[in-house]
Amino acid sequence: MLLYYIRHGEPIYNPDSLTPLGERQAEALAKRLSRYGLDKIYASTSTRAIMTARPTCETLGLEPELLAFAHEDLAWHDFSIPKEDGKGRTWISYYPKTKELFNTKAIRDLGDRWYEHPDIREYHYENGIHRVYDATDAFLKTLGYEHLRYTGKYKVINGNDKRIALFAHAGFGEAFLSALLDIPYPMFCTHFGLSHSGMTVIEFAEQNGYSIPKVRTLSSDSHLYHENVPSTDSVPY
Repeated sequence: MLLYYIRHGEPIYNPDSLTPLGERQAEALAKRLSRYGLDKIYASTSTRAIMTARPTCETLGLEPELLAFAHEDLAWHDFSIPKEDGKGRTWISYYPKTKELFNTKAIRDLGDRWYEHPDIREYHYENGIHRVYDATDAFLKTLGYEHLRYTGKYKVINGNDKRIALFAHAGFGEAFLSALLDIPYPMFCTHFGLSHSGMTVIEFAEQNGYSIPKVRTLSSDSHLYHENVPSTDSVPY
């Protein structure tokens, strides 16, 4: 199986939508995905994710199945932090102080229990990461792969050669891919980025009844260059 994780195109966050450029990015992406086809398309319940998926769905004649657990609002609730000046919140992976903390030996030594660090324990990130862990594992099991949590390995219960796409977000995607690959969230979210309409491809190759997923492409936006569509990204602080 190949799993395609795709971030939405350039967004309008309020109201939830895509910019005209974001719509062009989604159309360029559809042309790329149509070359090899998809067997199933999933999308976050967010409008911007659905709009990004729409050209691909129309091109391939598929209807998206919506996944509420992939909505960005849930990830924002789980993985944001108050700013020190009291003016709103930001993602923990973007906030300079937390970003530095995430790359300390103390956090690395905690591994998958990173949320127990005394400087962030009060924010209860444990609840958020386990919500994503459980939902991700349940989703992958419906696709035929049972996660053996913290081993980086999946038991193949229904191996297949399908191509599956999930259109969603960056904030959610950092937690989702961290969970899927068994890479501790602080390591993934501070070292890997997901660009607008960027496509990450993960291969689930079977060996002796098990699969260790391998990232074949991370947030590729080559479809934009091919179609002469500008590449964009934003990092909110």
